Amino acid sequence: MKDTFLHKGMRRKLVETLRLKGIADEAVLEAINAVPRHLFMDSGFIDHAYVDKAFPIAADQTISQPYTVARQTELLQVKEGDKILEIGTGSGYQCAVLLEMGAMVYTIERQNELFKKSKLFLPKIGYRPKKMIFGDGYIGLEEFAPYDGVIVTAGAPYVPNPLLAQLKVGGRLVIPVGKNVQIMTVFTRKSPTEFEKKEYGEFRFVPLLEDKN
Repeated sequence: MKDTFLHKGMRRKLVETLRLKGIADEAVLEAINAVPRHLFMDSGFIDHAYVDKAFPIAADQTISQPYTVARQTELLQVKEGDKILEIGTGSGYQCAVLLEMGAMVYTIERQNELFKKSKLFLPKIGYRPKKMIFGDGYIGLEEFAPYDGVIVTAGAPYVPNPLLAQLKVGGRLVIPVGKNVQIMTVFTRKSPTEFEKKEYGEFRFVPLLEDKN
């Protein structure tokens, strides 16, 4: 599990690509520059690690495109010490970026294979979420609410009410909403009963799985 000068150089190039694509938050760019994305992928695919593309991982899921990770993180407006709920741990890459920015991350994964893998892997490379849960992202994690931010890393056909309910006043939910193509949507909680909604263009995500049990 090495992070070589070559990898670091490739990451710097990736950061410049993201800058050219409009990512302006320096804290986000620094986190992308720091997290060794190649370690989250099978060793045979390391050449793809710093290309700005999504890539398949286990359980028919993907490691998100770096631009998507950067854009969602930027929209979340993360500050050091923020309490963030992540829906869809996946490979753990987005979680690592948030931890790199000094957030306290609570993360939920629905796929048992990915949950087990990421739970072992993240601490091994120095990233420790506050809590990692195998469970249903649609219901959030009320036990540790309210959160400064909630980030959903899969396409949701609708906005789950529990995720809105678990936000602090002033907190933000960043969620891709839609079936085949998703609209990146940000809800900001203005008061206990009032939310402001903004949309930020089309993205494509794997679907957010519902608990069928």
